[in-house]
Amino acid sequence: MTDLFQYVPGNSPLHRMNPVTKIALTLSVCVAAFLTDNLFVLLALILFDLMIGVAAGAFRKALAIFRGLFKVSLFLFVLQALFVRRGNRLLWIVTDEGLSTAAGVVLRLLAVCLPLALVLTVTRVSDIAGALVQVLHVPYAYAFTLTTAIRFIPQFMEEMSGIMEAQTARGVEFDTKNIFKKLGLILPLCVPLLISSIRRTGATATAAEVRGFNLRTRASGYKKYGFGLVDLAAVLISAALITGAALIP
Repeated sequence: MTDLFQYVPGNSPLHRMNPVTKIALTLSVCVAAFLTDNLFVLLALILFDLMIGVAAGAFRKALAIFRGLFKVSLFLFVLQALFVRRGNRLLWIVTDEGLSTAAGVVLRLLAVCLPLALVLTVTRVSDIAGALVQVLHVPYAYAFTLTTAIRFIPQFMEEMSGIMEAQTARGVEFDTKNIFKKLGLILPLCVPLLISSIRRTGATATAAEVRGFNLRTRASGYKKYGFGLVDLAAVLISAALITGAALIP
């Protein structure tokens, strides 16, 4: 699970695309998912996300991300189905409108989260920071903060996994099927994770200052990020996704 958000080297059109274009394509999928309530459009967006994984040569990773999100989605589906009481009752307190609302929430979650995870699979974090600074003229401090947060995600997951393994060796059973008991076992582990995160943040800040963080400007980057035909095609696809989601009832 710790390598789900790590970069996968490749030479696909998605890998060669400008990082800003990738972000724009990702945001267009998110906007399209929130513009529509049509379940078939949401399914089409999820299929489009998986096709992106295929085109990038990371279909297995896309499926792994999908499976992880699907587990969370099942919990949300049950909550929505039980608490939305509008519509015709089908079984116990479950209504037809509750089921449709729950399905929309789950599909929208999958359609939005998948491209956000996949963009990290086909883009180096350093390129995201460089493109934000060079192309969009984002201040380097903000770009650095964003990319540092992204870099810490797999590290936090790895540290949490190590803490859980240490507790398992001491007899703590995390494989219980009782979700409330499992949550009670995991919550105390957040304290050592928080302490290690604060220590890592301090060390990172010191290293950045030593390397001249305050002297970095837009002209400091050596890599140029141009736009090509692939980027133009991605922009047209982004526009088509948003327009289609807005027009299809």
